[in-house]
Amino acid sequence: MSCTHRHRGGAPVGYLTELTGPEAASVIYLRLWCEGGSRKQEIFGDFASVFECQQAEHLTQAFGELCRMCVQHGRRPLMRHSVQCKCLGGDEACFANFISYAADGEREDALLMATLMVRPDMAPLLTSLATEIGLAFKQMRLAAPSAVPTPTHQHATIH
Repeated sequence: MSCTHRHRGGAPVGYLTELTGPEAASVIYLRLWCEGGSRKQEIFGDFASVFECQQAEHLTQAFGELCRMCVQHGRRPLMRHSVQCKCLGGDEACFANFISYAADGEREDALLMATLMVRPDMAPLLTSLATEIGLAFKQMRLAAPSAVPTPTHQHATIH
C-alpha cells in the first residue's frame, strides 16, 4: 500500500539510522512482529542471546502483548513500513519515542503518548509493558542500524 493522505501515520519522517539502538529495535521488532510466523522467532532469538530462556520468552510475550494492545485498542490503525525499509514512518517514530520515554522513567510523557495510540483506559498497561521492554532493550546494548536495505516505500497497517 502506498502512502496517501488517508495513511499519514506511514509518511516518512526520518531514517532508522537516526534512532538510538533501543528506539530502532522498537521499530524493527514492531515490523517483525507484524510479519508474523518465523519473524516473531527472530525477536525471541535476539532476547535469548542476552537473557536466560525463561526471561527471553517472557520479554517476547510482553512485546507481543504490547503490539496486540495497539491492534485491539488502537485509536486508529498503526501504520508501519516493511521490514526492509530504511525509512521511519510517523507512527513508528511515535512508537519508538513512547518506548524510550517509558524506559527512561518519563512516565507522564509516556502515558501521554500512549493515549495517542490507544484508548485512555489502556494507556497505563501499555506504558508498563513499554517500560519493561524498553529497559530490556537498554540492557541489550543495541547499536543503531548502520547498513539498512534501501527503502521499498511499502506501508502497511497493523490489523
